Amino acid sequence: MITFVKDYLQVTVADSRAEMGRIAAADAVATMRSMLARKETIGVIFAAAPSQNEFLQALCESDLDFTRIRAYHMDEYIGLPADAPQGFGNFLRRALFEKVPFHSVSYLDGCATDPQAECARYSDLLAKDPPDVVCMGIGENGHIAFNDPAEADFHDPAAVKIVTLDDRCRAQQVHDGCFSTLDAVPRQALTLTVPALIRPRALFCVVPAASKAEAVRNTLEGPVSEVCPASVLRTCPGARLYLDPQSASLLTAQV
Repeated sequence: MITFVKDYLQVTVADSRAEMGRIAAADAVATMRSMLARKETIGVIFAAAPSQNEFLQALCESDLDFTRIRAYHMDEYIGLPADAPQGFGNFLRRALFEKVPFHSVSYLDGCATDPQAECARYSDLLAKDPPDVVCMGIGENGHIAFNDPAEADFHDPAAVKIVTLDDRCRAQQVHDGCFSTLDAVPRQALTLTVPALIRPRALFCVVPAASKAEAVRNTLEGPVSEVCPASVLRTCPGARLYLDPQSASLLTAQV
């Protein structure tokens, strides 16, 4: 295992993808326990993607008191059927929300008849009980949630917004095995904005696989810019990034 710091971002390169998930989950659980010692409940935002599988499994296997955690998810396709397996809420339901007893689970509704009203509804939820922790990943194009480079705004006044997904983002969904063709991937989604994602005190970003190596290099070695939205994590004192050997393979400075 290798650890280093880039600006404010703490980085851990694990010896394997499985170890990456275990280490990230152990650190997240320790942080959440510390918060729960001071608060009755805490809010946690979760990402839905195959890249999070090892982390989510380790989280489920921990002895964290999930009955004191309010769960949110960070993005959702617009227009998929409510029961579509590719839906991010459905992914999290299968991988996490049905496995342990949360205090509450608040879903983004990609089937809402008025997506703009859904953005307002979810923004109000986040404002009423602000989340304390984010558990997230990074996309192949450097996005966080569905804030692709053309949509990301580090000073976005909104908390939740409608975005148009770029082709590389949509292609990733095919690479991940979620959709069979690019045409099947929705073109729009609801997403928490960059400021909403980095506002919580603690961020745990889990990024495995060679397909993410370019994005990881841009995050850590490029400029802090919306060109690589994940680079904003370097400005967050409470952020931690977890990599495996494959996702760290293009780094030059520390690995």
